[in-house]
Amino acid sequence: MSLLLRKLSLWAALGGVVIVIFMVRKTTAVEPMPTPASPPAQKQSARGIAAAGMVEALRENTSVGVPSAALVQQVFVKVWDKVEVGTPLLQLDDRDLQAQLGAQKADVRVREAELAKARRQHERAESLRASHGVSQDEADTRHDEFAVAQARLESARATVAQTEALIERLTVRAPIRGTILQVNTRAGEYATPNASTPPLLLGSIEEVQVRADVDEQIAPRVKAGIKAIGYLKGDTQNAIAMEFVRIEPFVTPKRNLTGSSSERVDTRVLQVIYKFPNDLARRVYVGQQMDLFIEE
Repeated sequence: MSLLLRKLSLWAALGGVVIVIFMVRKTTAVEPMPTPASPPAQKQSARGIAAAGMVEALRENTSVGVPSAALVQQVFVKVWDKVEVGTPLLQLDDRDLQAQLGAQKADVRVREAELAKARRQHERAESLRASHGVSQDEADTRHDEFAVAQARLESARATVAQTEALIERLTVRAPIRGTILQVNTRAGEYATPNASTPPLLLGSIEEVQVRADVDEQIAPRVKAGIKAIGYLKGDTQNAIAMEFVRIEPFVTPKRNLTGSSSERVDTRVLQVIYKFPNDLARRVYVGQQMDLFIEE
């Protein structure tokens, strides 16, 4: 009986070992890598410089802010609207300033009446002084009162002009000609000058530019004027010819991440700017990522 129990214990132990080995192999099995949606873009020459880039509006995206914290009364534009310089974009709440302006204009009318009265008294005193009808002191007093009335009117008018300028600033206008890329505010929302997201994003997109990041270790190989071609992410068949714009003079920490597992995120990059026409038949959108290959 004891021999039978020992054999059963041995077989049970062996069965447990087999089960453990099976479970370990199952949990550590390597799943096959998924097939990519499109093959990666290939270098055009063995000595080309590869870089990742981000599409932006020509002459960069313009974040349109507000001059002061205020309630948004009206938004005049929507995404894709084309605007010219000076086109109204937003109207901020100006009711407090309009109330002040009304009181200030009333004060101007009072100062104008005071000046008219002081002018008549000054002119009368001057005419009587010639015939000794008033003393010199009286004539000087009327002259001084007339000068003070003039100064008070000028000050009142300056206050009105200042308030009108503040009201005008609350109508936010387009600083450049371009297309509305984003509208991040609505009527009734509170806008602030230092908001992390600007109320509006504006840019010229008939032509667009790409800000390509070149690793600082190979930055000396980049020369001004050299040509490049680019591929949109997910489209490795249609090459886009790039026109050199400039090399940025400041090496900056890398911000544009491609998601590659081998990508270094602690590096610094030299930014090279290229531009190209935005073909309506195959439109490129601001914010898209591109793979660039720069000739050497």
